[in-house]
Amino acid sequence: MKRAKLSIIGAGNVGETAAHWAAAKELGDIVLVDIPQTEGMPAGKALDLFEASPIEGFDARITGTTEYGPTADSDVVIITAGMPRKPGMSRDDLININTGIVKSVTEQVAKYSPNAVLIVVSNPLDAMVYVAYKVSGFATNKVVGMAGVLDIARYRSFIAAELDVSVEDVAALLMGGHGDDMVPLPRYTSVGGIPLPELLSAEKINAIVTRAKNGGIEIVNLLKTGSAYYAPSAAAVQMAEAIIRDKKRVLPCAAYCDKEYGVGGYFVGVPAKLGTNGVEQIIEAQLTADEKKLFDASVAHVKELVAKVKI
Repeated sequence: MKRAKLSIIGAGNVGETAAHWAAAKELGDIVLVDIPQTEGMPAGKALDLFEASPIEGFDARITGTTEYGPTADSDVVIITAGMPRKPGMSRDDLININTGIVKSVTEQVAKYSPNAVLIVVSNPLDAMVYVAYKVSGFATNKVVGMAGVLDIARYRSFIAAELDVSVEDVAALLMGGHGDDMVPLPRYTSVGGIPLPELLSAEKINAIVTRAKNGGIEIVNLLKTGSAYYAPSAAAVQMAEAIIRDKKRVLPCAAYCDKEYGVGGYFVGVPAKLGTNGVEQIIEAQLTADEKKLFDASVAHVKELVAKVKI
């Protein structure tokens, strides 16, 4: 059986760590790409990771390159390329420079892998997934943004820590934009099947929600010279695994919604079924009036971000 091919564009912290997670999961052969100015850097990282394979016991051909030719016929492409967020910088501040980067990357990816599914990680996510969609010309189901998987991981982590339980027993749902704009849904959140509001006070839940919303900037402020990469890369690879292995996972993603939730043609965070064809279904959860108000406000900000995009 032909092995899947996963290309990762951007060999910085997020990209190289995504390659590590993907190799460990044996998702297929991996191509790690960075800009020509980095010369041997992606090749060196790929070789180092390949040399770990006998120790960890995974089989994968791992290539590092500054050219797009080796990415040809990829099944999934993860786009991490872009300027990282720095202290004092909002995601909105990144929009102009990263639009140019994601546009250039997507043109090359579409040229060499016209049948791939694109997973966009670059920030500001909700705008960059729109850029990748418009530039690639791909069908809406073949372009998706990594946002909700990361946000929900932070949310679940903080709940587990507060209750001193395994993260595996925390199930949750959130929607809307990435980071500050996300809309956690406590009534759809449970621990071992027990609804979260039965286990924590509204005050503690709100504190956890606030920390999850600010999860990215909390790490930026601690690191001072960079941003998060372990959890973002793991989130992207979880999505890639669902697609490559046709797992039909229902994960919160920045997926294209038109009639769904009344969005009207934008990529926003919603529960989506991921399989071989990319986004195979948008799951429409029933929202209360208050939840719908928060979701609509989040969608409004996504629309504002997209309006600033100049391709």
